[in-house]
Amino acid sequence: MTQAELFFPRPATPPSTVFHFHEPAPMVLPDASEEDGEAFSAKLIDYPHSSADAVRVAEQRFRRELEKQLGADVLPVMRAFQNASESSDTDLTKTEIALAARWIKAYDTARKAGFRDLGDTDEAYFEVKAI
Repeated sequence: MTQAELFFPRPATPPSTVFHFHEPAPMVLPDASEEDGEAFSAKLIDYPHSSADAVRVAEQRFRRELEKQLGADVLPVMRAFQNASESSDTDLTKTEIALAARWIKAYDTARKAGFRDLGDTDEAYFEVKAI
């Protein structure tokens, strides 16, 4: 910097109009009640050998795997399975049969994930209910 620049400053140049910076829109996180899928609970039933924390972790693991397998379709697929188990094959459409088969596969995968650290027992199972 020279003495002329120091003692006789020039006015600042106006900002360039080439770049326009805008504030980002605020991020809005959806509430659990606003999700497209319906809410459901998963509970471990008749497992006698574990602590409450281990059961909670197993239930979370089961739920996470079920959501991974079925996405937002957990309850519709579960209801299709329940309808299929209460009806005869002739009363069901191909779509209902496919959804029921999808539930069987997803539930089995989630059950294995839930029991991964607990060990499998014949009496214990995961109960899925709509909230």
